[in-house]
Order: sequence, then C-alpha cells, then structure tokens
Amino acid sequence: MKTQGIKVKPRLIRGLFLAIFFALLFGCKNENTGQTEENKLPNIVIIYMDDLGYGDLGAYGATELQTPNMDRLANEGMKFTNAYATSATCTPSRYALLTGIYPWRNENAKILPGTAPLLIGVDQMTIPKMLKTKGYHTGIVGKWHLGLGEGNVVWNQRVSPGPNEVGFDYAYIMAATQDRVPTVYIENGLVVGLEADDPILVDYDKNFEGEPTGLDNPELIKMKWHHGHNNSIVNGIPRIGFMKGGEKAKWVDEGMADHFLIKAQEYIRERKNEENPFFLYFAMQQPHVPRTPHPRFVGKSGMGPRGDVILEADWAIGELLKTLGEAGILENTLVIFSSDNGPVLNDGYYDDAVEKIGNHKPAGILRGGKYSLFEAGTKVPFMTYWKGKIKPGVSNALVSQLDLFTSLSKLVGSEITTDDSKDLLSVLMGESDHGREELILEATTKTALRSGDYIMIPPYQGPAVNQSVNIELGNDIEYQLYNLKSDPGQKNNIAAVEPEMLEKLKKRFEELRGVGSGNIEQLELK
Repeated sequence: MKTQGIKVKPRLIRGLFLAIFFALLFGCKNENTGQTEENKLPNIVIIYMDDLGYGDLGAYGATELQTPNMDRLANEGMKFTNAYATSATCTPSRYALLTGIYPWRNENAKILPGTAPLLIGVDQMTIPKMLKTKGYHTGIVGKWHLGLGEGNVVWNQRVSPGPNEVGFDYAYIMAATQDRVPTVYIENGLVVGLEADDPILVDYDKNFEGEPTGLDNPELIKMKWHHGHNNSIVNGIPRIGFMKGGEKAKWVDEGMADHFLIKAQEYIRERKNEENPFFLYFAMQQPHVPRTPHPRFVGKSGMGPRGDVILEADWAIGELLKTLGEAGILENTLVIFSSDNGPVLNDGYYDDAVEKIGNHKPAGILRGGKYSLFEAGTKVPFMTYWKGKIKPGVSNALVSQLDLFTSLSKLVGSEITTDDSKDLLSVLMGESDHGREELILEATTKTALRSGDYIMIPPYQGPAVNQSVNIELGNDIEYQLYNLKSDPGQKNNIAAVEPEMLEKLKKRFEELRGVGSGNIEQLELK
C-alpha cells in the first residue's frame, strides 16, 4: 500500500488507526461529564457575604477599609455596578439565589427563626440539583437560614430535610444566623460534637427553667444587647431564642471565620483531583451580628468589630483563592461574589459600629440600608472572576442574583430554567452589556419595581425610619419615582413631574406583581 508516495506496512496502519481510535475514546474524555479537557466544565464557587454594603469594598469606593482580596475579584474580573439581591433581608435573598424564584412568591420567605421548617421544597429544583444533572459534586459551607426539618426538629438525631435533601452532597452549616440559637455546627444533618447525655433543646417562645438570659442576667454578658438579642447567653453573648444543653457542641464565635474557611478548603482539596467538577456555596457570616473577629483581627480596622470582621472576611477570601491556586484549579473555576442584602450598623448589639464609623460609608452614595426598599437595601457588590476566561472590566448591566440559576444552567449545558431567572451568562462573562429590563425588589414583604433607569416604590404605611437600626425603610403615603441614572442617591422624587412614566410603571408593576401586592407586614426586629 502506498500513501502519498510513502510505503506503509498494513500492520503499521492498523496500529495507527487503533491508537487514534482509543485516544479519541479515552484520552480526552471526562467519563462523568462527557467533556473534553479543552472544554471541561468549570468548578463554580459562590462567595456570599452577609450584610455587606455596596460601599464596604475598596473597589466600590471605600477609602477607610482595605479589602485587597475582594478588590482582586472586582479588578481582575467583571465588577457589576447595577447588581441586586432580590431582597433587603437574608432568608428571602438566599431562597431566590438557590431556587431562581422570586421570594415573594413564597409567603414563608421571610426572616426565619432557628426552628423554622425547611423553606425550599424537597421536590423543588435548585442550583445544586441542576448542577448535579451535569455531574457536579455540590457542597455548602457556612450560613444556611432556610429552615430545617418539618417544624419539630429533634436536634439530637439527624436533622432532615435540610441542605442534603435539596441538592447538596455535602453540608457544613449553622442553622440560621450567628445571633440565633441553636449555636452549633451541623454536618450533613448531624450536630457536630453533640454528646448523647447532653441533648439540645431549643424554643423561641419560652425559656427553659433555670437558664440565664441577657435580659435577666446582664452580669454574665460580654456583649451588651441594644434591641432584641436578650434571650439565652452563649459565650457571653445574648442571642435570639432560648437554648439548653449541647455544651460541648456549641461553637466559639471568635473562631467561626477560621472554622468555616477550613471546611471550605477541605472541600476544595478533597475534590481537586476528581473527574467531576464541583459547586461550592461558601456562605460567610460576616459582617452580620454578633461581630466577633478572631483576636488576630481585633482593632485592625479602627472601626470596631464591624470593620474588623470585614477585614477578617477579606483575608479568608484570599486564603480560599490561594487554596484554589495551590490545587491547580483556579484557571478552571468560576468565582461569583456578592452579598445577601445591604448594610446595617447597629443591628441589635452595642459594638461601636456607629461610634467608630468615622468617614466610612457602608452604603456608599446609596440611600437606605438593610430592611429598606431604597437602593442600599438590595443593591450590592457583585463580581464574576474566572482567571484567563473573564477579562477585567466594569459592567453597568442590570443583573440580579435571581439570574444565577438560569445563567449557570446555560454555562453547563443544561436546559433547566425558571420563569423568574434570566439567562445572563454572556453578561456575567463580560461578553455583553445587555442585562435585565426590569426587576421586582423586596423588603420585608413590600415590593418595588426597577425598570430601566427608574425605580417606582408604591405607597406603604409604616414609619419612614426604623429607629432601632436608624435606617430609612422607603415607606411613604405617596408613590415614589426616581431616575437612578441621574439621581443614584434617590434625593429627588419625580413622581409628580413625570406622571406618564409613573403610570407606565404602576401598570407594569401590577402586571408582574399582581394587584394588591400581597400581604404587607411591618418590620419586626427580634
């Protein structure tokens, strides 16, 4: 046989063909995902902060706080200046993030006690469930606050349903928030370190006989409560809710940041050599109250514990990125960074957050804060970082955390979507500036419409300012209309001078949200 003038032995040809065949069959294929090495599905890490404001990062204008690792994500990735959590409080935003569904569609999506039943249905689609259909291993480390069990949790046996039942292969969490009981870590449904002869009891209505509280035993506390937060005392900190037992299982607050970081690093290291890609939801607790920095960070910011825990969180993010780099997978990992809602200074404890704020502006130029329908309640830092894939840039496109569901589905080749979540993958990758046209925003059951450059806030009864946290809530007996492009600080209500735009947005709001806007509840701080 001759090939292009070269004589080749038949045996050699057969061997060559076989070599090529097996190389194509086995050499480049990922057995579990069907992806070639050149087109392997990326690992995905969502870093989700708790109460971090739009102005708390250097990359977003902060001059009094140094956040080099958060800034790295912004400066070396895509920094979004028009990105929103769905809600101005934590549980609803987390529900929307994981399900791709507006939280106001679920009447129970509000700030939950530590004893609340699981908010996400076990038959409901979630980001981790969707990713598992494409071969992903899925993990959560950090704050959950989406309910556990079916309403009557027995903490001394496996707590179910929980994160494992809604898509997470691995879960290392706290049940609710750092200021709520139970103050224990839960790994795959089991309380870590629990002793059989010291069972945990939790109640949010009444105390257990003989147990001290922040209200009755101020001599036992090291952090003074301002409003609420005066029930059971753990580690010298009074909490929301009552708890008895589980002494050796209780966390040490000052070690929480390190503890969650170590668990996230362990998860990454365990998955780095696996064929399957992984999804890690790293739900950090900072700068939510109680702010309890490790002694390494105490006093570092000059702004009291709130500033210190932001520096601590920034360090932890740097360590997480370092772990991805050392594992050799940073170039194949999409990192998404954001916060569940806007900032608050005094959120229940006296911790010098107000007194030592100095020139720092946690909300930047925005109006309002956590709990508020004004911009600072839901407009948050948001960055996408993928070394070598996403070019550094700044995007003004309107995006929501709600859109991560469908966008990530598109990224991994899934066809699973929701009606509320939009495919903005090209925007997240920095390839397009065409974001959403409109978005419903929510704050403690009250909703508003963001459309184009405008936001329309319907009339709501209630105080203009919540005095306990000193934040404007957005309540007014008249319609409010703001052009955010020319007035990002929402100083001028133009409802009276742009009546046609107001009517247009009122009509669209009713089409999207429904007439009556659901059952409205006033903000109640525990």
